[in-house]
Amino acid sequence: MTTIGTESTESRTTPELGSLFDPDSVAVVGASPESFYSGNLVDNLLNYGFDGTLYPVNPNREEAWNRPCFDTIEDVPETVDLVVVSVPREYVVDVVRAAGERGVPIALVLTAGFAEADETGSELERDLAATAAEVGIRVVGPNCIGVMAARGATLTSTCSRKPGPGGIGLVSQSGALAFTTFFERATDQDLHFSHIVSTGNETDLTLTDYVAYLAEQESVDVVCTYVEGIDDPERFMQVAEAAVRNGTPVLTVKIGQSDLAEEATLSHTGSLTGDDDAWATVFDQAGVQRVPDIPDLLCRANAHTAYDAPDGVRVCIASTSGGLASLLADMAAERGLALPDIDGETERVLLEMDELLTYGELHNPADIRGYGADSILEIADALFADDDFDAYVFAIGLSGVDDRAADIAADLKDITDRAEDPVYVLWTGRKEPDDPTETPPYARLRQSVPVYEDPSRCLDAVASTCDFAADRDRLADRPPRHSLPPAHSESGSGNPDTDVLDGDLPRGRVLTWTEAESLLSAFDVPTVETRLATDADEAAASVASIPGSAVLKIDSPELPHRTDAGAVMLGVDSPMDAREAYDDVVSAAQSHVDDSDIEGVLVQPMVDDGVETMVGVAPGDVFDSLVTVGAGGVLVEALDDSATLVPPFSRSDARRAVKETVLEDLLIDRRDGDSLPVDRVVDLLVNVGGLAHSVDSVVELDLNPVVVTEDGPIAVDALVRTGE
Repeated sequence: MTTIGTESTESRTTPELGSLFDPDSVAVVGASPESFYSGNLVDNLLNYGFDGTLYPVNPNREEAWNRPCFDTIEDVPETVDLVVVSVPREYVVDVVRAAGERGVPIALVLTAGFAEADETGSELERDLAATAAEVGIRVVGPNCIGVMAARGATLTSTCSRKPGPGGIGLVSQSGALAFTTFFERATDQDLHFSHIVSTGNETDLTLTDYVAYLAEQESVDVVCTYVEGIDDPERFMQVAEAAVRNGTPVLTVKIGQSDLAEEATLSHTGSLTGDDDAWATVFDQAGVQRVPDIPDLLCRANAHTAYDAPDGVRVCIASTSGGLASLLADMAAERGLALPDIDGETERVLLEMDELLTYGELHNPADIRGYGADSILEIADALFADDDFDAYVFAIGLSGVDDRAADIAADLKDITDRAEDPVYVLWTGRKEPDDPTETPPYARLRQSVPVYEDPSRCLDAVASTCDFAADRDRLADRPPRHSLPPAHSESGSGNPDTDVLDGDLPRGRVLTWTEAESLLSAFDVPTVETRLATDADEAAASVASIPGSAVLKIDSPELPHRTDAGAVMLGVDSPMDAREAYDDVVSAAQSHVDDSDIEGVLVQPMVDDGVETMVGVAPGDVFDSLVTVGAGGVLVEALDDSATLVPPFSRSDARRAVKETVLEDLLIDRRDGDSLPVDRVVDLLVNVGGLAHSVDSVVELDLNPVVVTEDGPIAVDALVRTGE
């Protein structure tokens, strides 16, 4: 189960990293102009605007960069804001210790050869972490390419040009990608960063720490992350959720997808949930947008730096090409963007423009034809006067390099400056000028507003800003994650003494029905009335007391899949049938397990007037437990349609999960009866989430099926497995 406690994560405050990104004084230990890493770092630091004090530290040199070299960090005449460490790995711990004892607040460790290298490196990294904690110094890295703040210092060896100030904060677990790919590609497109962090091995400061810090900086409009793995995903969720709540989008590229969790599972739930489902759930619940790759990340981040989030998803598209307009219409629908009609006064004004060569009626997207580009200011004025739109896309399928393009670019700049709502520019025409030394009009426009060249990426950017607004509002309507108690339920569920409950559970096996029923009852999970029969007479008496048909099923922890073994009998209508069914069920079980492993036979009334649902808890590698909901019974594998949640979660999270699956439609749009109570299913899901988060010993739970009737859901079968 999830073992990361709310107290431990909530107690971590945002680290103070001002001395890392904008130091007044820097000591570089191991500084040498001949060193690729320290030498290029110092060159970049000095060449890209650092106006503080630099202290080279190298006992083997008298001077460097026209500055005297000091033998040790203790010899530097002041306590610096930042120490950069670029020495052989066996000396790193001593240097960091000395810096910490001197009162230096933070160390940037470039040196590699730690946990990523060998066992010796792993031991050194553990020593480094312990030393940093002991002397009170924060550590970036080790094995870190560096960091950059456009309005502060550039502290990396791999930055080929001076950073321009921008609004994107980037945290990357790949150092090379951070500077040689993200930075270079973005700069080529006139897209700039506020900060870039290469996290290195994260022996102290983690990706989550940097996200927390950047989200609080006024210069940061959007936080982007490149993620390989996160050791404390619970804290990441809390930090990212807080950022989105407070108005800072968080976008991520997450690599390392796998199909299924490594741990073998017994339940249907476990077979449905893999590692990547867990990550998708983490990001979704926290309001983080996951994007496929680097170009997608950059194009979406660009929009977040340029525009406030739209008020809704109603988009107006004006295109100089009818074919491009049709393509954009399909793409908008795929991304959940609405295209309201252009009608009324807006349509009348546009139809009266002779330059548009438009007859009869206008649609959205509006085909303004190539001629319309020359009247784009008037077109924009007419569209802006219409309150039916939240954002606008002007799609220019013309050359971006000729004299006409210069006029169009000037008009588009004027339009974006005047617009009260976001205006996105898509320019798909020619991009290479005859004179390669000339900056073409579309590129000049790109220096002040985003200009997209690819239709799909343009609409991805529009959708990203719309999705952020929806995520921010969604999170605002639910309790913050850190405030959710272990057995949270807004429906009034009790909060059992989970320590006692957990301690009383048998370990390392599947629970009997009686044990499972007691556990579920503690969390207000309703189960069907069940009697345990240990002989045929008891089974007959139990069936006699049940109005209608009964179900007989074996109760054996060693036979969790009793249906597969034939140890279940349905439609038992009489005491005589019950005796025969009892013998058949026991006989079927005996061919698979010993008599000593059979608790008896469960006798239950048949519950078949409702919708079968599946709710379960499965083990995972990202979080120890995940809760899954979907259609139940035979529909589990047939529909392959389920939603996953990371506990603890709020009722609104649970409601959204049910809505994402076919289950909501099955409950509401019934052909053979009235709608069934969705809210009661949501309550059940929240209570199972409380169990999953609270009871550490439960590693797997499968309620399949849960039959939803007009009186609410009731579990008719339960598989619960505990860990050692």
